[in-house]
Amino acid sequence: MTMRGTRLSILWLLTVGLVVAATFAANVTYDHRALVIDGQRRVFISGSIHYPRSTPEMWPDLIQKSKDGGLDVIETYVFWNLHEPVREQYDFEGRKDLVKFVKLVAEAGLYVHLRIGPYVCAEWNYGGFPLWLHFVPGIQFRTDNEPFKAEMKRFTAKIVDMMKQENLFASQGGPIILSQIENEYGNIDAAYGPAAKTYIKWAASMATSLDTGVPWVMCQQSDAPDPIINTCNGFYCDQFTPNSANKPKMWTENWSGWFLSFGGAVPHRPVEDLAFAVARFFQRGGTFQNYYMYHGGTNFGRTTGGPFIATSYDYDAPIDEYGIVRQPKWGHLKDLHKAIKLCEPAMVATDPTITSLGSNLEASVYKAESGLCAAFLANVGTQSDATVNFNGNSYHLPAWSVSILPDCKNVVLNTAKINSQATVLKFMTQPSNDDADASKAGWSWFNEPIGISSHNAFMKLGLLEQINTTADKSDYLWYSLSTDIQGGSQTVLHVESLGHALHAFVNGKLAGSGKGSSNNAKVAIELPISLIPGKNTIDLLSLTVGLQNYGAFFDKSGAGVTGPVKLKGVNNGSTIDLSSQQWKYQVGLKGEELGLSNGGSSGWVSEPTLPKKQPLIWYKTNFDGPSGNDPIAIDFTGMGKGEAWVNGQSIGRFWPTYTSSNAGCTDSCNYRGPYNSNKCIKNCGKPSQQLYHVPRSWLQPSGNTLVLFEEMGGDPTQLSFATRQIGNLCSRVSESHPQPVDMWNADQTTGRGPGPMLSLECPFPNQVISSIKFASFGTPHGTCGTFSHGKCSSTRALSIIQKTCVGSKSCSIGVSIDTFGDPCVGVTKSLAVEASCT
Repeated sequence: MTMRGTRLSILWLLTVGLVVAATFAANVTYDHRALVIDGQRRVFISGSIHYPRSTPEMWPDLIQKSKDGGLDVIETYVFWNLHEPVREQYDFEGRKDLVKFVKLVAEAGLYVHLRIGPYVCAEWNYGGFPLWLHFVPGIQFRTDNEPFKAEMKRFTAKIVDMMKQENLFASQGGPIILSQIENEYGNIDAAYGPAAKTYIKWAASMATSLDTGVPWVMCQQSDAPDPIINTCNGFYCDQFTPNSANKPKMWTENWSGWFLSFGGAVPHRPVEDLAFAVARFFQRGGTFQNYYMYHGGTNFGRTTGGPFIATSYDYDAPIDEYGIVRQPKWGHLKDLHKAIKLCEPAMVATDPTITSLGSNLEASVYKAESGLCAAFLANVGTQSDATVNFNGNSYHLPAWSVSILPDCKNVVLNTAKINSQATVLKFMTQPSNDDADASKAGWSWFNEPIGISSHNAFMKLGLLEQINTTADKSDYLWYSLSTDIQGGSQTVLHVESLGHALHAFVNGKLAGSGKGSSNNAKVAIELPISLIPGKNTIDLLSLTVGLQNYGAFFDKSGAGVTGPVKLKGVNNGSTIDLSSQQWKYQVGLKGEELGLSNGGSSGWVSEPTLPKKQPLIWYKTNFDGPSGNDPIAIDFTGMGKGEAWVNGQSIGRFWPTYTSSNAGCTDSCNYRGPYNSNKCIKNCGKPSQQLYHVPRSWLQPSGNTLVLFEEMGGDPTQLSFATRQIGNLCSRVSESHPQPVDMWNADQTTGRGPGPMLSLECPFPNQVISSIKFASFGTPHGTCGTFSHGKCSSTRALSIIQKTCVGSKSCSIGVSIDTFGDPCVGVTKSLAVEASCT
C-alpha cells in the first residue's frame, strides 16, 4: 500500500465513523461479502449485552465502554417470559425497558441486532418461554404446531410493532440493522422430524412478512430459507460457510468465556485464544462477528435457567459482571478491532485469496483493484512457533496466532502478543460500622412452617410432577403425608426425584437433603430415620433451581418428587411404598404468601438470641449503603442456600455451600489449541459463587432492608459487604512485540516504526501512578501480582520506570536496549512492570 492509499483508508474509516455517530441507515441489505449499509459494505464488530442482566442506571456506561472497546453493534435477546408473564399482560418497566435500552445504544452511535427468537436459550429460565405457554391446549413447542405458531407470531409481531412505533428499525432511521428469528434450532431439529422443516419455512416467512426493512438471521440453521441469513455460533467459526453464495459469513455468538453453574468451577477463556478465533474468522472471509457475551451481567431474581445456572452471568466477558473492564481482555480486543478496521477497505472490496505457507501455516490476502491490500498470516499449530516468508519478507508467527498486516507488509498486531495493560480486579471487604456490618446488625426472623401451612393446600392421590403443579410460581413445592406405623422402628426413607434439590423432614425434623447437578438434575436419597408408634408425618420440600433452557423438547423436562417414595426395613424388614397414597400439596412458602421479601408483615420476631444453623428461616435486617462509587457485592460466607432481596428486589439465588470439584484446575493456562468450557477453569474446590452483586441504584444512603430466605441453615451474622475494585496495573511487552496499534501509520512502509512500547494508565480520571511495585527488563517470570526477576535483568529498569511514570496519570516507554541497556546479549528481552494508582 502506498502512503496515499493508507491515508485514504484512514479517511474512509473516519468518514464512516462520523456517519454512524450522526445518523443511521435508511437501507440495509447484504451480498455475499457483507452487510450493506446505504450501498456501502461494512465490517462489523458486535457484542452481546442483555438488558435485564444489568440495570438501566448501568446501561449508558456499559454501552460507552463497548463503544470505547471498538464495537459497532450491540446484540441482545428479547425475553418473552420477562415481558409477558401472564398472557396479554405486558411489562416493559425498569430492567425490562427494551425501548429505552435500544434508544441508549442509538444515542451512543451504535447499531443494534435484535434477537427476538422468541426462544432464546441464554441460560435463561425455560429458554425465555413463559410458563403459561406450556398450558395452552394442544400446544407443542418449536414445531409445526398451530397453537404454538399463533403465540410465537403474536409475540414476535408485538415486539416488531413496538420497535416500529418508536422508529427504531434502520429502515426508519433507527439503529436496528438486524433481527433474528428462532435460535440454534438446527442443533436439535432432527428430533422433531419432518415437521421441523415446515416449521422453519413458516418461521422465515412469518418474520419477513412483518416488513422490518432489515435482514433477518437464523443462527445454527443450515437450511435457513432465503432471504434469511444463516449464521454460526461457537468458540470458532472460521470454517463456517453460509448456505448460499449470496449470503455473507456471519458469527452471531463467539463465546467469550462460558457460563457458571452452581457446583461448577469458574470458566476462563484466555484472550490470546479469543483474539486468535476472531482474527481467523476475518482472515477467512467473515465480516460480522459478535461476542457472546461482551458484558454478561447478573441473573437477578429467578431468571436463571439450566437448571443449576449460577446467579452470576459474568461469562469471563470483556466487561465483567459489575461493569468494570476486564484487562487485558478488553484492551487486547480493542487493539484487535482497530487492526481489523485498518483492513476494512480492502476486506470489503474483494474475497480473500488463501494460500498455504507450510504445515499449519496460512496466508489470506485481500487485494483490491484499487491497489488496497491487507493480509492475515496464521500459525494454527499448537506446539511450535514458525518463521514464514511472505511477499519477500520474513515473519515470526507464535503457535496458535494470527498476524495482521493492513498494508500486506507491516504487522500491526499479533493475536498472541498483548500490548494492553492488565489490571487486578478484587473484592475489598467494607470497614464495619454498626449500621452496615451484618455481624452487628439487628436481625429479626420468621420461622417458615415445616409442611403444610396454607389454606390453598390440596390433596391428590400419588406423586405430582412439580412444574405442572407450581407453574413456576415458586421454586418450592411441599409433598406431605401422614402414615401410621405399628410399634415404631428404625427404617430408611428412600426418595427419588426428577430434581433439582430436596429436603426431607420426618415428624418436623430435618432428616436429610439431596441435590442434583448441572449434569444430572435427578436426586435420590436414602436416609436412616426413626419412626414413632402411630402417626408419623413425612414432609418433602422439593425445589427447582431454574428450569431447563436447551435441548429438543426441553419444555417437557420435569422436576419434583415423582417417586418412588419408600420406607425400607419397617418392623419385620418389609418395604412400604408410599408413592400412590394420598399426598397433600402446597405450592410455595408461607413467607412468600405473606410477602416477606419486601420486609413487611407483622410476623417477624426480634429477640436477643438469633436462631442460626437451622433450616427454613427468613432473616431481615436494615443497613446503610457502603460509601463510595465502587460496585457492591454481598459475601454470603456462612449461609447455605436460598434467595436474597434488597429493598424488595431479588438479587438472586445464593448457594455458597455448593462447591466445585477439586479436579480440573491448573496453575497455568496454555491458550494454544482448541478451547472448550472445561479448559483453563479456576476456583476448583471452592464455592462456585460466594459474592453476589447488589446494584448501587437499588440502595439508599441509609435505611436499606435485606431479607434472606435460608433453606438449609446458616449464620447471617457472618455476611459482609464488599466492593469490586481495580487493584494494581501490570504490563509485559517484549522486544518482539509490534508497536501499539494506535501508532500504526503510513511511515510503517519504511519498516522503521518506533518499535514496541509499554503503556500504563490509571483507570479513574483523578488518579496518578503513585508507585512502581515491580520493574524488570530482561527475562522476568510470572504474571501480574507474581512477577519476579529472571536470570537476566537490567539494573536500571526500576529507576527509569519510576522517573517516567510516577506522578502521571499515564506513561509510555520504549521496550528496547536503547532505553534500558542490554543485560543479556542475543536474548529476546521483555519489560514487565507492576504499578499502583492513587
